[in-house]
Amino acid sequence: MQLSLLGLGKMGYPLALNMRDKGHTVVGFDPNPETRLAIQRDGINTKESVADCIQSLEGRKIVWLMVPAGKIVDQILEEVLLLLSKGDVIVDGGNSNYKESQARSEKALAHGIDYLDCGTSGGTSGARHGICAMVGGRREAFAYIEPIVRSISLPNGYLYCGPSGSGHFTKMVHNGIEYGMMQSIAEGFSHLRASGMDLNLADIAQLWNQGSVVRGWLMELTESALRKDPGLDSIRGIAHASGEAQWMVEDAMDRKVSIPVIALSLLMRFQSQDAENFPAKVVAALRNEFGGHAVEKKA
Repeated sequence: MQLSLLGLGKMGYPLALNMRDKGHTVVGFDPNPETRLAIQRDGINTKESVADCIQSLEGRKIVWLMVPAGKIVDQILEEVLLLLSKGDVIVDGGNSNYKESQARSEKALAHGIDYLDCGTSGGTSGARHGICAMVGGRREAFAYIEPIVRSISLPNGYLYCGPSGSGHFTKMVHNGIEYGMMQSIAEGFSHLRASGMDLNLADIAQLWNQGSVVRGWLMELTESALRKDPGLDSIRGIAHASGEAQWMVEDAMDRKVSIPVIALSLLMRFQSQDAENFPAKVVAALRNEFGGHAVEKKA
């Protein structure tokens, strides 16, 4: 299939390559000319404007957004809606607030254009080799783009979640769970480090990934981070909160749902802004391992 991909950052760039490898024709745009030049060298056709990018498409158009959550999504949506026709489809593959996605869908549908919210998990490596996708919106529009979603996802790695907002709602909860899991791993390894037994933390992380109850990708990434820097001495213990867990805690409060572990893990992210500690370093290192989120290096 043919589509326009707007936003060639740390997720959009590898996702474009993934789409290309699966036989889709991708026309990309990013405001950074150096990024456009780099991905052109990797075989992706780009245009110098959003308008040129979309106008190069034929037939029923698909525009896939991979940009940060917030006002930039609305700004791009305003521009894109003027360039599309009834029946075209917009996919927001970023981490937008589900309520904002619902409002954007209503706005797009008023123009006869579908707006699908696609929660995208798997980090940068997943974007390149196979994502886990959670999609919300009109079922007919999802059916139209499903060949793309199926091809760029891992086996059984995508789901039509339901109506508008459900994809980003599901991803919001996913990220809240992620916060709690990462905080638990961080605290556990902090306790191991405090034992005074000269334990090899990377070896323990490797061991626990061999069939233990706590095995998983985050444990694998813990080992990777500790192999590179056993004491995580080169980074500062600052772990930023990107928004989704806060949205989840606020939503849970509105619905009177008890999520104390996730709420506390969010507060620990806030605490890390002012105090440096080993658990916060582990969380910061994990975010860098799976998502390419920048860590703050010591001077």
